[in-house]
Amino acid sequence: MIKEEKKKSIKVKTKKESVKKTVNGIKQLTPSEIVEELDKYIIGQKNAKKSVAIALRNRWRRQQVSDVMKDEIMPNNIIMIGPTGVGKTEIARRISKLANAPFIKVEASKFTEVGYVGRDVESMIRELSDLSVNIVKSEKMKEVQLKAEENSEERILDILIPPVKKASGASNGSADQGSENTPGKSQEELNAATREKLRIQLKQGNLDKRMIELDLSSDSMPMLQVLGPIGLEEMGINLNDMFGNMMPKKSKKRKLSIAEARKVLAQDEANKLIDMDAVIKEAVEKVQNSGIVFIDEIDKVAGGSSKSSQGGGPDVSREGVQRDLLPIVEGSTVVTKYGPVKTDHILFIASGAFHISKPSDLIPELQGRFPIRVELNSLDEKDFYKILTQPENALIKQYKALLKSENIELNFTDDSIKEIAKIAAEVNEQVENIGARRLHTILTTVLDEILFDVPDKIKKNKIDIDKKYVNEKLNAIVKNRDLSRYIL
Repeated sequence: MIKEEKKKSIKVKTKKESVKKTVNGIKQLTPSEIVEELDKYIIGQKNAKKSVAIALRNRWRRQQVSDVMKDEIMPNNIIMIGPTGVGKTEIARRISKLANAPFIKVEASKFTEVGYVGRDVESMIRELSDLSVNIVKSEKMKEVQLKAEENSEERILDILIPPVKKASGASNGSADQGSENTPGKSQEELNAATREKLRIQLKQGNLDKRMIELDLSSDSMPMLQVLGPIGLEEMGINLNDMFGNMMPKKSKKRKLSIAEARKVLAQDEANKLIDMDAVIKEAVEKVQNSGIVFIDEIDKVAGGSSKSSQGGGPDVSREGVQRDLLPIVEGSTVVTKYGPVKTDHILFIASGAFHISKPSDLIPELQGRFPIRVELNSLDEKDFYKILTQPENALIKQYKALLKSENIELNFTDDSIKEIAKIAAEVNEQVENIGARRLHTILTTVLDEILFDVPDKIKKNKIDIDKKYVNEKLNAIVKNRDLSRYIL
């Protein structure tokens, strides 16, 4: 008995722990768990993973703090510095999935200073808000899915066997006629019995191929947009909301199978069951408290030592972009079509290769808004070997999966993988360091003949790639520096 009570108490504890770790039903990982998850896909870069893990966990910690202090705790924005192809963008991609929060990746080079034709810096917050609304809406739709499916079944049954209309004057007469045909049963009861039989057939999928005609509402102004340097959408104005109520709603008849109709009607019913005002309120709150913006290529808007930055030129607006970024990173209010969104507690992660410029070339005010700086290391031969073998999405595993679709087993010997890693490191040193992306070009060159000849010319069920084969395919290219510059 005592043992059983102990087991029960352990179960209660673990339940409590799991509740502590969840916010709005989302599991919150600890920093070490975040790093473990990132290790499955990214080799090395411990410092960057650690900084990102702490930043993510701090979002959750802030949510647990009392209201007075909560507003005072600002996110520690991160700037990742390192050459291309070392995992900066990959870290961002992976944390977006782990964070289960509104996340957007933008390129700083796409933005221009206010007054120039191009994208406004504030558009990143509008896009983040759109994304958050879609996330919350899809969550709410899952909650009402069962009810929506039930309602869609009722609508299909109404089409298959319309309900009996009660005639005010002749209700007794119709009942009498029904009793003549089937004693004791009214027309309504017969209709209900037939409806139940069809419901059973519908649930079993016996009617899936039967065609029915649906009246579906169609958007009266699907292509309404403003042409010009700045659209109204950029200014947070939704034309469909403004004029949607003024335009008459058109309905369109469509013939669909019952299987397709169920999906269409379930979607329609789910939209009716959702309170969009509540969705927008929750989505805006989610953006403000747990939104993440990843600004890539931030070095492209840094001054550096280029001639154009010293005396005008084509990059005249680069410092202007930094000045436009500053209030958003610092904390300001951006007007969106869902209402004002505060950026004070949004986490900003910036990254750049900083080949020509240095982080110190950014304007001092912006530098101060990214207090955590993480340097990512260049990848060497050992790292390339690990990248090819260890991650769950390793390139070799991808090519094996591709050829498995043709019923061919592709095997790489350990020597061949080491040789590919060695050549990748050599070419990066000689030509230009593009990090792990070099592995893509090398593996494509090694396997191009095999991928082309399968399944027409190669009839084997198993293909082995050894060191000799790799050297035959790559030696001539690697030795000729000009050739490797073009091919690899």
